[in-house]
Amino acid sequence: MTDAELRELETLVAELERRSESRILRYYPKFGPLSRDCYPKHMEFFRAGTSHRERLLLAANRVGKTEAGAFETVLHLTGAYDELAPWWQGRRFDCPIRAWAAGDTTTTVRDILQVALLGPQGQHGTGMIPAHLIVKTTGRTGVPGAVEAIEVRHVSGGTSVVQLRSYDQRREAFQGTSQHVIWLDEECPTEIHTECLLRTMDTPDLPGGGLLMLTFTPLMGLTELVLQFLPGGQAGGTPLGNKFVVTATWDDAPHLTPSAREELWLSIPPYQRDARSKGIPQLGSGAIYQVSEEDITVTDFEIPKHWPRAFALDTGWDWTAAVWGAIDREAQIAYIYSAYKRGTAEPAIHAEAIRARGQWIPGVGDAAAIINSDGRQFIEIYKKHGLRLQLADKSVEAGIQETWELLSAGKLKVFASCRAVLEEYRLYRRDEKGKIVKVNDHLMDCLRYWVRSGRRIAVTEPAKQDEPKDTGAWAHSDVGWMAGPAMGAGRMVL
Repeated sequence: MTDAELRELETLVAELERRSESRILRYYPKFGPLSRDCYPKHMEFFRAGTSHRERLLLAANRVGKTEAGAFETVLHLTGAYDELAPWWQGRRFDCPIRAWAAGDTTTTVRDILQVALLGPQGQHGTGMIPAHLIVKTTGRTGVPGAVEAIEVRHVSGGTSVVQLRSYDQRREAFQGTSQHVIWLDEECPTEIHTECLLRTMDTPDLPGGGLLMLTFTPLMGLTELVLQFLPGGQAGGTPLGNKFVVTATWDDAPHLTPSAREELWLSIPPYQRDARSKGIPQLGSGAIYQVSEEDITVTDFEIPKHWPRAFALDTGWDWTAAVWGAIDREAQIAYIYSAYKRGTAEPAIHAEAIRARGQWIPGVGDAAAIINSDGRQFIEIYKKHGLRLQLADKSVEAGIQETWELLSAGKLKVFASCRAVLEEYRLYRRDEKGKIVKVNDHLMDCLRYWVRSGRRIAVTEPAKQDEPKDTGAWAHSDVGWMAGPAMGAGRMVL
């Protein structure tokens, strides 16, 4: 054998050895700094597959969410749970499966999902699917190096198939056959999510239906899809339907060294840092008030008696809501310190709750477009129930602009106990056409009324022996708040 032939043989042997080493076995080992015990969030995500048909790993960048999705997909494709992951406690399939793996575009699917499953172009068999279990790959036309389908040998002797799809193929590409497993890497349009949900519900050969896995970083903010898993915009609630969500941050990624985290942090735009480092939905492009919630929230404290106060009321057939604000004249900061929100009830019940916070406090309300069957405005009804109420300025865009200016300048804060206000604040957004999404926004309307009208009629608490009476008011100018006669001279420029 010549030297050239020997070198060629050695190269072939090395390649065979490399291909025989299954990449999937390197993930979640029993011991070491990257052992599965160091990834409790990933383990929780896997285990939840036994009881939840739809799961979301809502995670920061670089915590291994794509690897987690690929890992579970390969286990289901091969059925080799005991061989590849004898510790596995998640869902199991005892037959060959039909699966989809999908991402943003055909290019990103090729460069991310395909590489995770097969390995780089020209090195198929070095990804998570063990080389000896790859039966066949089918190329995608029009995209160099892209694969459309992978056939995988199942331990039962049959063949599983995973098709690679992308969101830019539109909803029509996700219609048709039922699937045992669908893995969506990166957030998808709502209509594609709905189609995939239907495809896993209709699995006649699988009692209980298939699995839908989602793995993404919430860079688009509190979208309709995210809100299905995070009611109210925060983790800890009960997701809609048979859903399960696991959130993971950089702290849940032991493979990220402190230096790597610092480098990543410095490279991320400030407005994306919460999403990319903590998996917290960022303020999307549709957020009306693009000021971080943590920047406007303060710990509750006792409101001094000399601070003027007012409330704003929003009445409706389904919900009645109100917010109370107080003004620190020295610091030129306003605080929303209390809130009320209740569903259908008689005006007398709402009025009693409002009076309980201080009958002396004046308020403004929305009544211009809400009238009862007798033609009497709601505002008149509430005045008869003892509220010191007058009509609010309902200018929408002007009110939003004025509120945003105060928030961004640090001149308007919200007590942490006003959880309903903060929840609506997270959800207050515009749709893709620029229109305000009129869902769960009653307290945001109140906030706008208070800023636009309420703070101008705010009064200080009268002495106990005095009857409630107007002791002064905030007059408004284009350049700031002006103190009324009872509040002393001087201007509060905001």
